[in-house]
Amino acid sequence: MPAKGDHDARRRDVSEAVWRVVATAGFTGLTMRAVAAELGASTGLVTHYFPSKALLVRHALDLAAERTDERPLRTPEAPGLAALRAAVLDVAPVDGDAVAMNRVWVSSWDLALADAGFGAAQAARYTRWRAKLARHVADAQERGEIGAGDPADLAARVAAFTHGLVTQALFDPEAFGAARQERLVDGFLDSLRAGAPARDS
Repeated sequence: MPAKGDHDARRRDVSEAVWRVVATAGFTGLTMRAVAAELGASTGLVTHYFPSKALLVRHALDLAAERTDERPLRTPEAPGLAALRAAVLDVAPVDGDAVAMNRVWVSSWDLALADAGFGAAQAARYTRWRAKLARHVADAQERGEIGAGDPADLAARVAAFTHGLVTQALFDPEAFGAARQERLVDGFLDSLRAGAPARDS
């Protein structure tokens, strides 16, 4: 029997291969054979850790959630609009890691629509994200940076814009590079200023 340390290290290697396959080929491309090829090993090694496709998919989803929750986030210069901008850019696919993360999540939407349990988990995740955005919106309103309106509705607009930007950037990365994404984010956030009270200079 291999030592526990060796077993754990090998499982981490398999997990990394699972992540790379999903980030490249999406969940439709996630197969035992694809993971084995990515790992440079036999399918028997993969099935040792994940005996079924369902367990392999579940592990990939758990990895996506774990990496999303543990990824480094921007430190905003101030609360309010600056924090809202940072939260949007934390999601936007402006670098390689963010592109991979978004490819995984977007490819998982089909699973979420087909599986009630996973769909509920996704809905809960998006509810938490919108709540976080709504707190930034409310702070921005208190600071006079954003006009009046229901913070939850404005947060939903921000979330919809962000997901729209994500899908365009994933499908046309040459047209939606990091610099353009940031300009689009800034332009969208400027549109939320309408009706904000004038601030003393």
